[in-house]
Amino acid sequence: MTPPDLGKTTPPGRDLKKRFLWLGLAMVGGMAVLALQLYRLQIIRGEEYAAKSVANFVKEVRLRADRGVIKDARGTILVDSRPSFDAFITPAFCTDCSKEVLPKLATLLGWDEDQRKKVDDQVRISKRNAPFQPLPVRIDLTRDELDRINARRDILDGVEVVAVPHRNYRTETVLSHVLGYMNEINQDELERLNADGAKYALGDYIGRRGLERYFEPQLRGVDGFRKEVVNARGQKIEELNDKLGENSVTPPQAGSNLVLSIDMRLQEEAERIFPGVAGAVVAIDVNTGYIKALVSRPGFDPNLLTGRVTPAQMAEMVRDPLQPMINRVAAAHYSPGSTFKVVTQLAAFKSGNFRPDSVINCPGGYKLGARTWRCHKESGHGPVNAKQAMAYSCDTWFFKVADTIGLDPIAEMGRALGLGSPTGIGVLGEVPGIMPTTEYHDRLSPGGYTKGMALNSAIGQGDDNVTPLQLAMVYAAIANGGTLYKPQLVHRIEDQDGQVVDSFNPQVVRTVDINPDHRKVIVEGLVAVANEAGGTAFRARQAYKEQMKNIVVASKTGTAQVVAIGAVRLKTHQMEFFTRDHAWFAGFAPADKPEIAVVVLNEHGGHGGVDAAPTGMAVFSKYFELKQLDANSPPQRSNQPYVLTLPPTPKLQDVTLTRGTPAAGTPTRGAPAAGPPNAAQH
Repeated sequence: MTPPDLGKTTPPGRDLKKRFLWLGLAMVGGMAVLALQLYRLQIIRGEEYAAKSVANFVKEVRLRADRGVIKDARGTILVDSRPSFDAFITPAFCTDCSKEVLPKLATLLGWDEDQRKKVDDQVRISKRNAPFQPLPVRIDLTRDELDRINARRDILDGVEVVAVPHRNYRTETVLSHVLGYMNEINQDELERLNADGAKYALGDYIGRRGLERYFEPQLRGVDGFRKEVVNARGQKIEELNDKLGENSVTPPQAGSNLVLSIDMRLQEEAERIFPGVAGAVVAIDVNTGYIKALVSRPGFDPNLLTGRVTPAQMAEMVRDPLQPMINRVAAAHYSPGSTFKVVTQLAAFKSGNFRPDSVINCPGGYKLGARTWRCHKESGHGPVNAKQAMAYSCDTWFFKVADTIGLDPIAEMGRALGLGSPTGIGVLGEVPGIMPTTEYHDRLSPGGYTKGMALNSAIGQGDDNVTPLQLAMVYAAIANGGTLYKPQLVHRIEDQDGQVVDSFNPQVVRTVDINPDHRKVIVEGLVAVANEAGGTAFRARQAYKEQMKNIVVASKTGTAQVVAIGAVRLKTHQMEFFTRDHAWFAGFAPADKPEIAVVVLNEHGGHGGVDAAPTGMAVFSKYFELKQLDANSPPQRSNQPYVLTLPPTPKLQDVTLTRGTPAAGTPTRGAPAAGPPNAAQH
């Protein structure tokens, strides 16, 4: 046995250092492996494993509240909701959306490259900001689209089809400006409304215009929710959902219903009888301000704007020369023509310079300075008093008033009756119109105010501009003795069981000081317009002699110039459509105890007595027919869907557009003619 070599023994410290070295290398290696694994898990495959990590994710599914319906005064349903399906993508559950899911979905739904890119961008943004919030990618699927998606659900991770109520407007273009429409909420609205406590989500629809916009909070309701256990692909796990219990569902609360003041039976008659391709009809209760019928033509189809409107369809509406998106009842103003003469006559009496028996001779015009302002009757009316001036629409009588009292007293009376300012209806967007004063002309007219401007205004021309709704409120105030009401379209709000949630009582804007004796003379003149031979509405009234044999109508017609008349008068059919006169009718009935006022504007329609008065008389006749019918058989709430049976409305291409040749030297609008006298309209 050889003894150990004690001189070659390894020092203890050196062996310990080796061990520490190997241990350190092992730790560094382990940390490197861990770092690589973390990088792979969190960076390279982070989205994949994030989705897998929620294999048993409890998802909240929105239960959409039914939006309230809109009914007419008798309970007929004008707007409700129909079943529809929307396609959503939940980014957290969409595996490899850009390369796998979206190309397949684009093929199924027929998207072009721009549409696909738009959705791709939205999904990427949502994946960063709200990965578990469903993103709408197609609203209101067609039956074919729905079938195609359902057939390929196995390859569309994160895509789901949800039943969503879709707004259904049963009246089509009728009442479209009143009802409004809906479209998708934008990001700014989403943030602003949710900051105030609302609970909107991306892709929700919100009311636009009309009742849908004005009563959005009441109509919308409150959404509920249901908890569901889903897997990494967003698919429901039935066996786990059974364990969630009853507390997993919070039911939605339906929105409230609106009951309008409009009676669709009267509305239908106004729509049917109105001959214009453009214009308005308003029928209003003179003792409350409730609107009974309201026509704004042309209208638009709210179903189209609430649904999948294409760029081509939008471009067509924008290019339409009649501008169907404009509400002509309140958002457009026009010269009122001779329907304005009630305002001038009230101002004349109030000034003290004119009495009901004041007689003015009409030789066919009125001379002011070097120019003559023509009456519509070139041969003249001869001596006329106040009643005769209104009955025959003698412009000369009103020219004399303007020359005597000036413009401001006329404007003061007009403004007291609501002209020159919005009516306050709220539901409809309004323009204030124009009720010019001397200060107005000094500020805006070249050369400032001149007396001729007062003569123009006295007969409803020049810068006088009113909306049909404003004019209806003027005649309603004269009818009831001076109470100017706020016009209203909604009677009450009800819950789903028909219980009243809120009601809207008549609201008085102001009381206008109208002398009863002055009013009596004006009403007598208006009665003569419709009930005495020679009155401009007499022939239209006679057409309903039997239907309204015990009803006396007080009314006024008007024919308002769009362009000034030159040396040669042209017939309506000789003029371009957009240069033709506006035809007006305004009145109330019964004259002795008024109930309803009606205003008709046939835009570029021709003459008030021929092209507007028949519509007004038809609306009066229908109103009293329905009143008698309801008195004999009290109406019951129908709660039935409205069925549109009206014939198609006239189109611009249906109108004869024979181009006339305007006379040389035609003066500008509102100016007296040089040479042959200027024509005022009636």
